[in-house]
Amino acid sequence: MTTELRVLQPSEWDKWFSSLELAFGGVQESAEQRELEQSLTECERSIGIWDGDDVVATAGAFSFRVAVPGGALVPAAGVTMVSVASTHRRRGLLTAMMRRQLDDVRALGEPIAVLTASEPAIYGRFGYGAATRQMSLTIDTDRVRLSVPEGTDAVRLRHARKDEAVAACESVYARLVPGRPGTPAHGPGWERKPLTDPASSRGGGSVLQCVLAERDGEVVGYTNYHIKPEWEMSGPKGRIVVSDLAALDPMAYAALWQFLFGIDLTSTVEARNRPADDAVLHLVSDVRRCDIRLRDSLHVRLVDVGAALEARTYRGPLDVVFEVEDTFCPWNTGRWRLIVDAKGGASCGRTEDAADLALSVRELGSAYLGGEALGSLALAGRVRELRAGAVAEVSSAFLSDVAPWLPRGF
Repeated sequence: MTTELRVLQPSEWDKWFSSLELAFGGVQESAEQRELEQSLTECERSIGIWDGDDVVATAGAFSFRVAVPGGALVPAAGVTMVSVASTHRRRGLLTAMMRRQLDDVRALGEPIAVLTASEPAIYGRFGYGAATRQMSLTIDTDRVRLSVPEGTDAVRLRHARKDEAVAACESVYARLVPGRPGTPAHGPGWERKPLTDPASSRGGGSVLQCVLAERDGEVVGYTNYHIKPEWEMSGPKGRIVVSDLAALDPMAYAALWQFLFGIDLTSTVEARNRPADDAVLHLVSDVRRCDIRLRDSLHVRLVDVGAALEARTYRGPLDVVFEVEDTFCPWNTGRWRLIVDAKGGASCGRTEDAADLALSVRELGSAYLGGEALGSLALAGRVRELRAGAVAEVSSAFLSDVAPWLPRGF
């Protein structure tokens, strides 16, 4: 059969999104969630493949700016809503959409594309590398105690209504964006997403609750969570499921965790998406009882190697030539010279000089936000050292002072 790849028209959104739902198991979103997804969809950046009247593949992109080491916000395509119908697998449809999408990203002048992968093995062949990790914790609050900094008790906590919490939470989030590589700065409408609370997503828990942390009348932190009541013969064993927690200073941060630990009728706090270097690890009395797990989160694809490497800062002076392999976006293939001055500012352009390191664009994507060390990739055989000492020199310069993190999915 003949298929057609084309840009999504607004009138086709319902059919397009229903095809996406079917590809992910057929569970329909709530009316509230569906309305929000439609309002956020950038139809001009969304594509589909039609087989007659049927949508058999989907892909979209959001126009983000993503924080990189140094605090700059780099234009990025937030790749999303990618699916292929089970009836049309192994026909090259995904490759066709990735080809069209990356060509469009390049034409728009966005240096990078980012995504979260339902199946990470899929996207490496298109040049995406896992660049951030998320940590999950399940903390036994009957046995674990917190040691909080002086001044924590001065933070005022209060429950907030959903309509009030939206603006307050987004204000805190926006102030934190530049300080954590991997964090997207969102446009209008995105402030609603973290507080959307369909009953189907609660897993038997309460409605989403929000507590704000305040000092001198200013909101300096917040947490959003569900409570899942559980009982045993010996008494209550409720669970707190944290969906979001952020604060502008250590005292507000500690006060929010202290509040969660102290909620009546509960004995477990579960947080499913925290940064790999979350400060809570230094507040708890017994990290072994926090059941820590790590997994990949944000995957990064350098669409314009030179522009992307120039957009971030580095930890020290550097003069290195990369031999880059990029079979899917061949305009990146070749040698690039990255020169970093004493202040961390960078320039990067084509060169004919001898290469110091050889790697694919996927490895550059993994290391780009400063969380994955090029030295570790070299030990795995994915980076080749062509000049003695180059791996250690470049790996150190690329690292971020804080672990990159994607606080909210898209």
